[in-house]
Amino acid sequence: MRRFGVLAATSTAAGAATGAAAGPGSVSGVPTQRGVARTPAQAAAPVRDLRGAAGPGLLHFAEGDVVVVSGLPGGGKSTLIKRAAQGRGIDSQDARERWELRMPAALPYAVYRPAVRIAHYWGLWRVLRSGASAVVHDCGTQSWVRALLAGVARRRGRALHLVLLDTTPEEARAGQAARGRGVSAYAFARHRGAVARLLREAESGRPPAGCASVTLLDRPAASRLTTIGFRS
Repeated sequence: MRRFGVLAATSTAAGAATGAAAGPGSVSGVPTQRGVARTPAQAAAPVRDLRGAAGPGLLHFAEGDVVVVSGLPGGGKSTLIKRAAQGRGIDSQDARERWELRMPAALPYAVYRPAVRIAHYWGLWRVLRSGASAVVHDCGTQSWVRALLAGVARRRGRALHLVLLDTTPEEARAGQAARGRGVSAYAFARHRGAVARLLREAESGRPPAGCASVTLLDRPAASRLTTIGFRS
């Protein structure tokens, strides 16, 4: 996967789909790109590229919306959710860690992986059914998860947004090494292909299917982000 050099947007925009007004240092949920002359239709494109920019510390979306955070394994998704989601994060890694505490250390994760998946998706479904806002970890390869989230959001009159972390394979593998947990070469290749497709869609000016907006972050921009919040 390579980084695609497209527009870097650094100013606040108001998004009609979220209805959230952006304050100083924050970005509303449906942003616009800036920096070049655009047609009115292009100006309304719900894509914000914050890679290589002095990105904001806050992203705000409308109360009841759902945000998915996607990117390569080891790219910093779980770290970002833990730091910025303000208790609204739903991460399969949390379910795995809870089960690891209860399982014998010698028992391979593959043995109880199905139980972890069931626990994670059951918890996700409970939150979605409640109508609460959520920030959801997404590996990028399971498009059916985003389709499910988009359908649930749409039925309750809310929106799904994508925050996509664009990291190099080297950065992602370093992240895997730092957490002491890696993925196979085959699985990593699948993730790279899926994330590359999401990036191509975003950089063409259109969010992936079902998403009302997409925000692109590199590692420096992600590290500056302290809050993914929701406003009524």
